[in-house]
Amino acid sequence: MPLKDVLLDELRDMYSAENQLVKALPKLAKGAKNPKLKQLFSVHLQETKGQVERLKKVFAELGEKPTGQHCNGMEGVIEEGKDALEKNEENASFDSGLIGAALRTEHYEIAGYEACISMATTLAMPSVAKLLNSSLKEELAAAAKITAAGTPIMRQSAQDPEGLKKPKTGKEKYSAKKSKEDEAKAAPDLQRPTV
Repeated sequence: MPLKDVLLDELRDMYSAENQLVKALPKLAKGAKNPKLKQLFSVHLQETKGQVERLKKVFAELGEKPTGQHCNGMEGVIEEGKDALEKNEENASFDSGLIGAALRTEHYEIAGYEACISMATTLAMPSVAKLLNSSLKEELAAAAKITAAGTPIMRQSAQDPEGLKKPKTGKEKYSAKKSKEDEAKAAPDLQRPTV
């Protein structure tokens, strides 16, 4: 497969990811208890809408359509964000879970944009790389803002008294079971010496 086709697949993946986030970010903003976190999610929603438009410009420049691929990775990351929203946590601990989910999302996007920029640069497409770099800078800034806003929230969460252990939900029990299965599958490979 030519590198340009790989780039197109990656760009379609990013386009799907950003569109999924347009739907997910309002839920994070609504669910967040900390006002600063709510505001960050709302502001980043507007940036994300701009990133969708920027990707449309990239596809127009390439003479291609943006649709045709679903980003399963972002779907999974968003599902983790939904899980954080459903947690039965209280106080700052709840928002700490949202911060973790948001940072995973940002870093997924950062990796995607970096890969696309590298391919566009290799293919001598400076205008495409420039458009993508604008989105990358926004993602890096969003991750930094979430981290900065999250620090006092996590400090507060660390000071919260430990409450009674709540029973696990069915989803949490299923996740714990899958985690044990993952560990068991990886165990033989972890015991082999590395070369």
